[in-house]
Amino acid sequence: MTCRRHFIQTSVSALFASRLGLSAQAADGIKVRQITQGPKHHWFAYYDKDQFSPDNRYVLGNEVDFEHRSPTAGDKIKVGMVDLQDGDKWIELGESHAWNWQQGCMLQWVPGTESTVMWNDRVEGQFVCHLLDVKTQKKRTLPHPVYNLSPDGKWGIAPDFRRLNDTRPGYGYAGVPDPNKDELAPEDAGIWKINLETGEQKLIITFAQAAAIPYEGGFSPNAKHWFNHLLFSPDGSRFIFLHRWKGDGDKTFNTRLFTAKADGSDLYILDPLGKTSHFVWRDPQHVFAWAFHPSHGDRFYLYKDKTREVEVVGKDKMPRNGHNTYVPHTQNEWVLNDCYPDKERMQTPYLYHIPTDRRVDLGHFYSPAFYTGEWRCDTHPRSSRDGRLVCIDSPHNKGRQMYLIEIHDIVGT
Repeated sequence: MTCRRHFIQTSVSALFASRLGLSAQAADGIKVRQITQGPKHHWFAYYDKDQFSPDNRYVLGNEVDFEHRSPTAGDKIKVGMVDLQDGDKWIELGESHAWNWQQGCMLQWVPGTESTVMWNDRVEGQFVCHLLDVKTQKKRTLPHPVYNLSPDGKWGIAPDFRRLNDTRPGYGYAGVPDPNKDELAPEDAGIWKINLETGEQKLIITFAQAAAIPYEGGFSPNAKHWFNHLLFSPDGSRFIFLHRWKGDGDKTFNTRLFTAKADGSDLYILDPLGKTSHFVWRDPQHVFAWAFHPSHGDRFYLYKDKTREVEVVGKDKMPRNGHNTYVPHTQNEWVLNDCYPDKERMQTPYLYHIPTDRRVDLGHFYSPAFYTGEWRCDTHPRSSRDGRLVCIDSPHNKGRQMYLIEIHDIVGT
């Protein structure tokens, strides 16, 4: 069959069929299909958002007509979804003027709803959040952007995207300057909590507040502080975030991993050692993160919140940083992960079974050398709600596009 809805199956040594290009290899028995097409480029971006609709029929994505440079205030993207039951039809939902390469415009399904999606935008010089029911087309706009949503879909939290655009290119938005650009740790900005029903927002943690919490060894002179990577716990009682700073003499930024109650109180430094990267909650008490620990160096670790209990995960099978989540409906036994390009510029999304220490590579996808830095294209693997499918972004076939991978035969979902 030539219909693109049919999966292409190849062996470990066989290259994808021509429609997937000559720069990717599927693992033995793994079924892969390309679900978006050029000439425009498509990607979802980050790995910790709900990309699949509750019924797993629709897959969200962003569409752009250029690559290989930073977005400007005048650049916009289209947001839409792919209908997996109608020939992978692309359905446009709207557009955004507030986006970046690594996390898009925070496009995601709203928890607790059957058909509502959200994404950030810039309207009349202000970052906002749109909420759209894709069935009724009813749309609301909140006067503040959102990063992550509570599990009940009632609350959002957000960092200062204006500040991120200066301090961490690839994660902030162009178009609205940071009013505190010259302030190292301002008191009137930080993390906001947003009521998705009323649009009311409240500043719950400030940069000044975090900077006032002592750091072993002290902060560098003239250290500028920011927050990034916010994520509610599965029960919504707490959230996690990264406190980062960079000052005089620092070659790169430093990091502390915090947890806090949903109202911003009860701050706790879960990892003070400076290298926390990607993470996900396993359950309301445990965080699974790439970090440094004296026991095993740079590895994935499981942290118990509000304690110093830490254990390494996948010490030998997951030795490189990646974008880690748990596959739904597997009792947190299966990890979905990936890695950055190796020496041959191949990216490898994979599954890891914790109880048996078994790793299953899903394929090897070429990332051309000019996909680097801010506009790199990580695979950022995302599971479907039922744990049967994985969607990745990959630039191996003439620009970034989205690909679907079957995993149910591996994980038993």
